[in-house]
Amino acid sequence: MSKIKYELLHVDKYSKARRGRIHTPHGIIETPVFMPVGTNSTVKGLTNDQIKNIDSEIILSNAFHLFLRPGMEIMKDFEGIHNFMNWNKPLLTDSGGFQVFSLKDRKISEEGVLFRSPLDGSKIMMTPEKSMEIQQTIGSDIAMAFDECVNAKWGYEYMKDSVDRTYRWAKRSFEAHKKENQSLFGIVQGGLFSDLRQRSLEQITSIPFDGFALGGLAVGEKYQESEKVLKEFGDKLPKDKPRYIMGIGSPTMMFLSVENGMDMFDCVLPTRMGRHGTALTWNGKLNLKSAKNKFDHSPIENDCNCYACKNHTRGYINHLLKRDEMLGKTLISIHNLYFNIHLIHKMREAIENDSFLDFKKEFFSNSSYPLQN
Repeated sequence: MSKIKYELLHVDKYSKARRGRIHTPHGIIETPVFMPVGTNSTVKGLTNDQIKNIDSEIILSNAFHLFLRPGMEIMKDFEGIHNFMNWNKPLLTDSGGFQVFSLKDRKISEEGVLFRSPLDGSKIMMTPEKSMEIQQTIGSDIAMAFDECVNAKWGYEYMKDSVDRTYRWAKRSFEAHKKENQSLFGIVQGGLFSDLRQRSLEQITSIPFDGFALGGLAVGEKYQESEKVLKEFGDKLPKDKPRYIMGIGSPTMMFLSVENGMDMFDCVLPTRMGRHGTALTWNGKLNLKSAKNKFDHSPIENDCNCYACKNHTRGYINHLLKRDEMLGKTLISIHNLYFNIHLIHKMREAIENDSFLDFKKEFFSNSSYPLQN
């Protein structure tokens, strides 16, 4: 078994959108790709068969949460996450950086981040070396270097120090990573400062990572600010490696990301919206809790081939939601993930035909999704 291999198959003639293929120890990933989030080694409310039936090629799990529970002793006992959750397709773990930095009681030093466990209050020091140890024990196909995920609104001087610290942590992550059949991605930071993004880009890409990510976006900044970073730096990432933008999952942001040369993205949005009764459709968002669905015999979306649409009506799902039945949330989650994944399939076809921008225009003209968030 070897690390990943990336093939660039085609670039759209009229945009930076690219069509590729990633070979991993657990199978092939066609790109661009949307990755459902399985934080605790499960995509909330869905079985593995349900995830596979919506054509998911890879899922994401979280090193920080798995480190806390079930813990590395259990991961070692099961010889990794694929055995633990009985998942035989590719899997990516994030480093836990975002979760660590979202905690209030934490102290950042050159060594790493000292924080208290949200489970029992015990003190934990998370370092690049510790993050690599955790992710290697988990055994994901793709691991992420430990970085500092900062608020995009923080000041220039702190951001500059953070960028340089992320670089030093990236070098330590690379040196500590020894698992031969696991790839490691580096993360470019820099917030909304172009010169710091460029600085981070040059620093991180100087390390021979297997892929590269743009971090520090989708953390509350305006759409125009994300757009500026993506347009300026998306296509500057190495062309012969996978490009990953973290935390992206709305149709608007997926189109923006693909148009600017990104290959991979993940988000909890489809399942979170599903648990709150909102479906994603080709016409726009649909509130299935609304009383107008009570007598509706139609599926969530006509001509949709997901399990929910092939087997159940809006009226039935409305009833499940009103009674707070788990099945209702599961059905909408299945549909929403199917929607995102098959929207990406359509993007792939459009890239291959050099018609990505035409497809984008058609999509937004026929739906209520905002062209800009």
